[in-house]
Amino acid sequence: MLRATPCPGPAVTRRRMIQAGAASVLGLNLPRLLRADESRTTDAAADACIIVFLNGGPSHLDMWDPKPDAPAEVRGEFRPIPTSVPGVRFGEHLPKLARRMHLTTLIRSAHHSVNNAHAAAVYCQLTGHDRGEVGGGARPDDHPAIGSVLGVQRPPTSAVPPHVLLPFITKEGAGGPPQPGYFAGFLGKPRDPLVILRDPNAPNFALPELTLGPDIDPARFDARARLTAGIGPGGKPLDRTLADMDATRAKAYDLLTSPAVRDAVRVDREPARVRDGYGRNIYGQSVLLARRLVEAGTRVVCVSWAPDANATWDTHGNNFTKLKGELLPQFDAAASSLLDDLHDRGMLGRTLVAFMGEFGRTPKINGAGGGRDHWNFCYSLMLAGGGLKGGYVHGASDRIGAKPSRNPVTPADIVATVYDRLGVPPDLEITDRLGRPLVLVPWGTPIRETVG
Repeated sequence: MLRATPCPGPAVTRRRMIQAGAASVLGLNLPRLLRADESRTTDAAADACIIVFLNGGPSHLDMWDPKPDAPAEVRGEFRPIPTSVPGVRFGEHLPKLARRMHLTTLIRSAHHSVNNAHAAAVYCQLTGHDRGEVGGGARPDDHPAIGSVLGVQRPPTSAVPPHVLLPFITKEGAGGPPQPGYFAGFLGKPRDPLVILRDPNAPNFALPELTLGPDIDPARFDARARLTAGIGPGGKPLDRTLADMDATRAKAYDLLTSPAVRDAVRVDREPARVRDGYGRNIYGQSVLLARRLVEAGTRVVCVSWAPDANATWDTHGNNFTKLKGELLPQFDAAASSLLDDLHDRGMLGRTLVAFMGEFGRTPKINGAGGGRDHWNFCYSLMLAGGGLKGGYVHGASDRIGAKPSRNPVTPADIVATVYDRLGVPPDLEITDRLGRPLVLVPWGTPIRETVG
């Protein structure tokens, strides 16, 4: 049984920080960035999870499930290449990942009901809850993200955020609302992820929110906390909003007085060859940062690969040009480097990795500039680590990649598998902020065939 231990207590205790007054009095900017909480631990095959979410819908036919014998309007421009597992082929622009297929579980039979609304499909894939075509932004009554649940059920054993989202809060279209599925929903804002919105590839990458202001040294910070400890009647919040503010402020204090996260975000300390391997771009360096955060003790890191739903993997036009010239080389470098890094550091066994998007792309190439459109009826995703089988393919699609032909699975099954590997029962009953009991993933079943 893995048990969490309390975070070491600094000079100003958590309770005193909870009683502290407004964040501005303490010189804090972090609370508006921070969302997290803690509760208990349980048995688990994995201690952490990295989700690389290919937001917009990656083309399964051009990546993980090529159909070289299909008609030209289906098979497309890319040729298949062998992988490290005999008989399994990828698209030609994933050569590095192909050489690491033996480390992964590939699922080729995912499907769900949401085809048009990116937001609803993302929500379905990340939470296991399918609300049909009801799109729109994130809502306070949403079901919680995996990282938010882990923050409650398996809080970190050191002063790090349990759940981190980077490098974007992905919008539902440029200028649209934030997509659902990434946040705490009915668990409350204090359990939202720490959001990192800066580019880790930038020469001056830093998180000033994780440092005290220039006029606040630790002794002065301690004194201000003591001074403001009595603000409010007995230090008790007046309502739920103030309770959220107090909980967030306490988390902010933990991060500001602990070096763990400040050290983890120092991607500049990585050797140049390692950074080059991940790719010198915002996504490659975000995946590298995800590895560093997990190594520091964060439970779940989600890398959302798009500033908005239409910006990257939503290849309605120029599918092959964009995949070949930009998306696949970047993804191939980042994904293969992450697997190598975790394997070489002895972390892959206890770290679950998920490479996935909200759906795939149409088998038939459209007439709008050689693109593929949304296709929820069958798509692929890749898992690795966390006690899952290496070199295993679960399920299959039909001859044109249109429908599952064997062992179909749903997002709820995939999310249930992730929870199961992380030691959280998928049928766990959790309560919303009104005390109503809700089952975590009521219709998802862990995919037992994937377990090594």
